[in-house]
Amino acid sequence: MSTHVPRRQAQQSSREAQQSGRQAVLRGHMAEGKSLLDAEGLTRTLSRIAHEIIERNDELESVALIGIHTRGVPLAERLAELIEERSGVELEVGAVDITFHRDDQAATPEQPVVHATDLGFELAGSTCVLVDDVLYTGRTIRAAIETVFAHGRPARVQLAVLVDRGHRELPIRPDYVGKNLPTARSERIQVQLEETDGIDRILLVASPEERASKEQAGEQQS
Repeated sequence: MSTHVPRRQAQQSSREAQQSGRQAVLRGHMAEGKSLLDAEGLTRTLSRIAHEIIERNDELESVALIGIHTRGVPLAERLAELIEERSGVELEVGAVDITFHRDDQAATPEQPVVHATDLGFELAGSTCVLVDDVLYTGRTIRAAIETVFAHGRPARVQLAVLVDRGHRELPIRPDYVGKNLPTARSERIQVQLEETDGIDRILLVASPEERASKEQAGEQQS
């Protein structure tokens, strides 16, 4: 399966995002929190996921990796490179934006950032592996599945996530999990990647509401 043109385009986008991420780091706009996984651990985790995808798919040539914007896209690219290094098979790589397919969009006051959906290959008969950074309620994945089926009809859909933090609201279970990290609803898992943030790590951070509450409490005590 040849994907030279899409792969080059994706790599160019990744380089641009990486430069943007590094600039953000230099500006000091990175959220701080408890470190759960460093760059070395993240690399090992992705390596294991890539190995599992190879092991569980006998017809590897029919597999396509589809990253969910934003951080699922560079994760899909990395997995594709790891799989090609180990198996010699170059997988199709695509990207989906689920902004207008989420069923909770009306509850989000912020103006959504819309990215391009890129599925420039045949979906029919393929095994599509959706790739995302954090699995939470399952609503993002449901929306991604809808987006994929709006463009074609794959034979199977699998799910690979870097982190599963629990609190599911829909009956969705990943096929490949990097780390199971149970959290409280007041906490947030933040995945930072070199391509988008200038650094590879996973953080546990307080929700904006909890941070604001702590800051207010600190002001009252001072």
